[in-house]
Amino acid sequence: MVTILDATKPDAIKPETRRVRHPEKQKRPDTEVKRKPEWIRVKAPTSKGYQETRSIVKENNLVTVCEEAGCPNIGECWDKKHASFMIMGEICTRACAFCNVITGKPNALDVHEPYNVAKAVKQMGLQHVVITSVDRDDLDDGGAEHFEKVIRSIRAASPETTIEILTPDFLRKPGALERVVAAKPDVFNHNLETVPGNYLTVRPGARYFHSLRLLQRVKELDPTMFTKSGIMVGLGEERNEVLQLMDDLRSADVDFMTIGQYLQPTRKHHEVMAYITPDEFKSYEKIAYTKGFLMVSSSPLTRSSHHAGDDFARLKANREAKLAAAAAG
Repeated sequence: MVTILDATKPDAIKPETRRVRHPEKQKRPDTEVKRKPEWIRVKAPTSKGYQETRSIVKENNLVTVCEEAGCPNIGECWDKKHASFMIMGEICTRACAFCNVITGKPNALDVHEPYNVAKAVKQMGLQHVVITSVDRDDLDDGGAEHFEKVIRSIRAASPETTIEILTPDFLRKPGALERVVAAKPDVFNHNLETVPGNYLTVRPGARYFHSLRLLQRVKELDPTMFTKSGIMVGLGEERNEVLQLMDDLRSADVDFMTIGQYLQPTRKHHEVMAYITPDEFKSYEKIAYTKGFLMVSSSPLTRSSHHAGDDFARLKANREAKLAAAAAG
């Protein structure tokens, strides 16, 4: 039997600290882990700010996507007291080939979580917070009510904080999306993750056009709500496929697009097919702006919630400038 560990080099981890994280991937053949280029290497987090944020997260019994997904920006973000909270537990009902979040049968929802998240947001003095979650296909509403409770708890505890949510697709959960939108987050984010041709191998539990329709539906329900979506590159996609995906997002009236480099969590995850250069990321950014996005973040280390607060301020300013220009014209 092969045991999947939280590293690409299992022998580097002490036996007593190992755990099976991805049982569904145990029978997959090992894939090559390519050496990372210099432009995407980051230092291990050690700052005082990082340690303080980590303490607040642990004290409130919270889960962060920063830790669970192995985000390379965790040191920078936590040092600045920025964190993305992952609600509804740390166990996902899906098994995407790129993701490092644990797959399995989730535990019952923590009824205290909305209060604990709100408490942490206030304690950290967050001006902008990102709330994401695992997929909860086991729940009748996919966790929509829980998202609603978290949003309302934050509003009550810290009314000046702006809220960005990064949701699952609520596949086959009628009424779930409508309930979340009605809770009035400031930004609604749902990631397409990759081009449609990769879905069967990279994101088999999801449906590309369902995710696209979900983003479009948000705008139909609330035209004033900012929408956002992101993809990873380096998964074997062609450039023209990425450009077509941009057009698809604009057809759904999505405001903000993020593009980042896929990084392979373990040898059992999808292989990195290519490391995209910073110049190529800059080219994608320029093209995306010409297609009409209000905001684009495109770089090797871009992640959905990286610099989310600063980006939200720019997003609002860009919309106001666009509206002013339209009125003047």
